[in-house]
Amino acid sequence: MQKRNFTAALLMAFTVTAIILCLFAFPHDGLQAALRGVSIWWDVLFPALFPFFVISEIMLGFGIVHFFGMLLDPMMRPVFRIPGIGGFVMAMGFAAGYPVGAKLTSQLWEQKLVNREEGERLVAFTTSSDPIFLIGAVSIGFFHDASLAMILAIAHYGGSVLIGLMMRFHGRKSLPTEQEIKSKGGVWKRAFEAMHSARINDGRPIGTLLSQSILQSLSLIFVIGGLVVFFSVVLEVLTAAKIMNAIYLLIASLLQITGLPHELSQAVMNGLFEVTLGAKAAGNAPVSLALSSKVAIGAFILSWGGMSVHAQIVSLLSHTNLRYLPFVTARFIHAFLSAAIVLVFWEPMQIFRESKAVFLPQYDSASPVLSYLRLMLPISGTVFLGAFCVIAGLFAAYSLLKLVYEKVGGTR
Repeated sequence: MQKRNFTAALLMAFTVTAIILCLFAFPHDGLQAALRGVSIWWDVLFPALFPFFVISEIMLGFGIVHFFGMLLDPMMRPVFRIPGIGGFVMAMGFAAGYPVGAKLTSQLWEQKLVNREEGERLVAFTTSSDPIFLIGAVSIGFFHDASLAMILAIAHYGGSVLIGLMMRFHGRKSLPTEQEIKSKGGVWKRAFEAMHSARINDGRPIGTLLSQSILQSLSLIFVIGGLVVFFSVVLEVLTAAKIMNAIYLLIASLLQITGLPHELSQAVMNGLFEVTLGAKAAGNAPVSLALSSKVAIGAFILSWGGMSVHAQIVSLLSHTNLRYLPFVTARFIHAFLSAAIVLVFWEPMQIFRESKAVFLPQYDSASPVLSYLRLMLPISGTVFLGAFCVIAGLFAAYSLLKLVYEKVGGTR
């Protein structure tokens, strides 16, 4: 065990030393990458994530999360093998994007509302891009085509739901978290009582709750910004030092095996480190390449999330007993699923591009902050409510299949 730890420490020390030497050798490239990282953080991540961080803290303090948990428990447990409170995390994760799902999951774990396996299932499929970034930054800003937003959304969020259904088999032998029911009344009465009880247990005055929510959210958003800048610089200096050439060749070979153009290898490499850089490279790929291939790679990058997002998730879960391996495995599967959905259903999904009903948001790339603030409420609200509709639809399908199974003589 000590030898293994020594080897890992030695490898880490070698990696850090190599990065420092590259920074000394290519200071201009590192500075430019740092400036791009700061721009991404300020223009995209801060306005998209900070309000949701504050809102999620306040909703936990007021017990609103517990209210939704009690309402959704009969649907979430049979479908995803997660307590009902996970339905709220799913909706917030889809509406606000990474790493909100992991942040809420860590808080639920602290309150003993989910166990380790349930938390790992929850983080695995609620870590997704927010719709404003998918529409405004990727579809319009990088691909310059708003009609691609629906295709990317179906591939990305559809893949997330499929991952959620797959992850229900993770930790099959673990016991579920028991739901505490103090009242024998209807579900709505129990939901309001759960909300009231959570608010009493929290006990913080409104002013204290608001100030602490802002302080904690600011601390987290600065950590996220630092990770984005760090991985942007690392990718740039390692590329300038030609260290990435071997990995580029490997990715190009894998792309050719799958039938995708090798010119997209740079986009994949960038996306492995930072999702924004990868999506931008995919959108700016040569016009001669098939659009379906570029969109598939864009969906792959969005679903993988980049090592920057992975580092954010690890930092948020560092104080819990949730493991990284189930998460990274789910990211790989999600990435390939999303790309496959684009390639397989590309022709049928062209109806979304041809239809006049395609949503065309007024996104101004010259003023990204104001654009995010203007679009945040309607788009994120729609996705938030849509997540609940998906949960209800899956539960209805589950109930129907269960009924059919029992009618034909099946047993529980």
